[in-house]
Amino acid sequence: MDISDLLTPDRVIARLKAGTKKQALQELARRAASFTGVHERQILEVLLEREKLGTTGVGHGIAIPHGKLGTVDRLYGMFARLDAPIDFDSIDEQPVDLIFLLLAPESAGADHLKALARVSRLLRDRGFCEKLRGSSSSDALYALLADAPTSHAA
Repeated sequence: MDISDLLTPDRVIARLKAGTKKQALQELARRAASFTGVHERQILEVLLEREKLGTTGVGHGIAIPHGKLGTVDRLYGMFARLDAPIDFDSIDEQPVDLIFLLLAPESAGADHLKALARVSRLLRDRGFCEKLRGSSSSDALYALLADAPTSHAA
């Protein structure tokens, strides 16, 4: 699975403004509603429920919020580089500045896990994340993500 299977250029945000984890999730849900056709409140509820199970702040400034919705027909991804790092209750207690949102259909068991693994492997590469942090435009971020090395393939 390639990252470009999950993302399109219009779903990459270079400077997301949010002061808290909840604000970041609200803004991501609002934007995701426009391309999934699902109401933003429903998306936010799924994301918040997942966060109650345990943080999706995976460490090193990275968060991968995700959830399953019965009303989407395929996997959707969105990437955001935050304007300023925020507390995300991360496992390493470090603030988050890179977020990859993943939404999947209820029936997407293995595909959802493969997508999570792919994103996780990619964002575990600190050099790659530094390139993301150094990019100032959505187009540059998308180009990096879409052309991610195949060595990160799930």
